[in-house]
Amino acid sequence: MAADSRFPNVPALLAEYEELEKQMADPSIHSDQGQARKLGKRYAALGPVIAGYRAWVSAQEDLIAGKEMAADDPDFASEIPALEENLAQSESKLEELLLPRDPNDDRDVILEVKAGVGGDESALFAGDLLRMYQRYAEKHNWKCEIIDYAESEMGGYKEISMAIKSKGIAEPGQSPYAKLKFEGGVHRVQRVPETESQGRIHTSAAGVLILAEADEVDVEIRQQDLRIDVYRSSGPGGQSVNTTDSAVRITHIPTGVVVSCQNEKSQLQNKESAMRILRARLLAHAQEQADAEAAIARKQQVRTVDRSERIRTYNFPENRLSDHRVNFKSSNLDAVLNGELDPVIDALLEADKIAKLAAS
Repeated sequence: MAADSRFPNVPALLAEYEELEKQMADPSIHSDQGQARKLGKRYAALGPVIAGYRAWVSAQEDLIAGKEMAADDPDFASEIPALEENLAQSESKLEELLLPRDPNDDRDVILEVKAGVGGDESALFAGDLLRMYQRYAEKHNWKCEIIDYAESEMGGYKEISMAIKSKGIAEPGQSPYAKLKFEGGVHRVQRVPETESQGRIHTSAAGVLILAEADEVDVEIRQQDLRIDVYRSSGPGGQSVNTTDSAVRITHIPTGVVVSCQNEKSQLQNKESAMRILRARLLAHAQEQADAEAAIARKQQVRTVDRSERIRTYNFPENRLSDHRVNFKSSNLDAVLNGELDPVIDALLEADKIAKLAAS
């Protein structure tokens, strides 16, 4: 199958796809589950591209055949416009499929929510955001796992970390990271707090951080680069909730990244949880550095969806959600908080796609 000059990278993708098929058909590859999963993800990612290319080639062939038939029999001429439209649509779809993919789009995520401005009300809102993402995950048949948390005295959370994992190999664009990557930023809430006696509307905020979960092979962490401190776990108000030094704080000395976990019963479990978060943060740190270097090297690079500070407002009195990056508004805040996030997420992904097409 020959590739058109408009899509010069397709031959390499076709060759890679065929090689992956051969490797995955080899029973020995499945003795290494990590490698088999890696190959499976890449194969799944390439599948839609190859299918799109084959559909485009088929549309070309149909149009050529249609014109040949119309030359012999004018009655076939009426079918040419539909064949031309099909070719144009398949070409547009292929261009979209060939856009650069986020290297993390096949990954699971570690989602962190932290209370910000607003004291107890912010902590309560952090809890609302956590439940919103848990319900969204349920709708997509993802698994949620609380890694670490610090509760506030009034309820809610000062901060909490949660892993969100797909079950099996997710379809391209359907992994937790691919869907949630633009959720990071400051989320603002406007409502009457439970502690407000005069019914005044207050504004507070909570921060959301989305980290692509890293496998051990993705990030090299040398033991000599770590400082590990242990201490006693504490609960709301700072009171001790453990009589042993089970809480763990890990500092990655070269980058200054600090992670602490205290909610597991044993020091070993807390260390494993902290290392899991540390790997994700170091992966994000490395990618931020690479992005910065690429931006310097290519000053004309067009960034996609803006991840500015205040990304979204949740207005309870008006039951309204507003995403300030893409001017998205909806009047079903109650449904959004119950996990109906797809409309706003789809709007963000569409804006990202349009920006990439404009830059290509």
